[in-house]
Amino acid sequence: MSSTMVEQVQAALATVDDPEIRKPITELGMVKSVEVDDAGLAQIAIYLTVAGCPMRDKLTTDVTAAVSAVDGVTDVAVTLDVMSEEQRKGLQTMLRGDRPEREIPFAQPGSMTRVYAVASGKGGVGKSSVTVNLAAAMAANGLKVGVVDADIYGHSIPRMLGTEDRPTQVEQMIMPPQAHGVKVISIGRFTQGNVPVVWRGPMLHRALQQFLADVYWGDLDVLLLDLPPGTGDIAISVAQLIPSAEILVVTTPQLAAAEVAERAGSIALQTHQQIVGVVENMAGLPCPHCGETLDVFGAGGGAAVAEGLSRSTGTDVAVLGSIPIDVRLREGGDNGIPLVLADPDAPAAKELRAIAERLSSRARGLAGRQLGLATVRHS
Repeated sequence: MSSTMVEQVQAALATVDDPEIRKPITELGMVKSVEVDDAGLAQIAIYLTVAGCPMRDKLTTDVTAAVSAVDGVTDVAVTLDVMSEEQRKGLQTMLRGDRPEREIPFAQPGSMTRVYAVASGKGGVGKSSVTVNLAAAMAANGLKVGVVDADIYGHSIPRMLGTEDRPTQVEQMIMPPQAHGVKVISIGRFTQGNVPVVWRGPMLHRALQQFLADVYWGDLDVLLLDLPPGTGDIAISVAQLIPSAEILVVTTPQLAAAEVAERAGSIALQTHQQIVGVVENMAGLPCPHCGETLDVFGAGGGAAVAEGLSRSTGTDVAVLGSIPIDVRLREGGDNGIPLVLADPDAPAAKELRAIAERLSSRARGLAGRQLGLATVRHS
């Protein structure tokens, strides 16, 4: 077969992205060989990054589909091999560059990734539901989004995003699973079944550091961290590891919950972080018969938190949105399909998408960045 046919097949392979790294397999050195015989049979040999690659079937399917579309190809045979240790080290160097290991890219002065730590004063306010829906809405708008399930004891993000895939380790890098275009890492993907995690503070800090430094996130636009309730070890570790992370406070309208949420947000005074705003969840239940809103959990909690945080921090903390109660929001979390994707026109979904838009469109500030200013000395 002519070299032109082989070149066309190679061009088709350049359109196939590795499902985990999301870069062309040709760029990653994953194409071992390409042969096309006179009958039009294309024989493609592909390197897997590791022997137990969980995405091998998808990779085979994607390669077959891309090559089959080449004019003159009558059949495609894909064989899989495994990268050598030297090849994997080369891949790690290509992806990470010369950055030292355990360096958190989001903490570097030149990072352009917006990092939002989603916090709440107490459990049960829907913080994780807000996190996954904001992430899914941002990804649907074309942003590159990652989510860290930082609630080590109460991890729930994988289920709510609908992924059962486990991370893949390539040398010292961890490739995170993806769902709905969102990269996600959670301790729940490293444990067996529903086994509880029983760790003290130092272990929690180490796990969070590994999630941030050892996971290959790529070039993210937004990283969301779903924090555990309260102001414990994880909240302090986030402030230490990513000082530029901004706090997004989630509360319900109930004043008792609002008081606790205000305390959670006030941690910014001690950690010197910025508060991006307040989200009021469960803000009334629209009556299915008359349309009147029932204030099941009271009213005014979100505004009370924003006002309290504005006073204590001396900044203008706004209520970014009030999300009405919708049973489909809970169902989406159980089914792994966020409401913003399942029914984007639902009132709760519209409010979540509006909040996501506000967070996505904010211009990056100068906090934590090197300005490159020179000192001028006068003689």
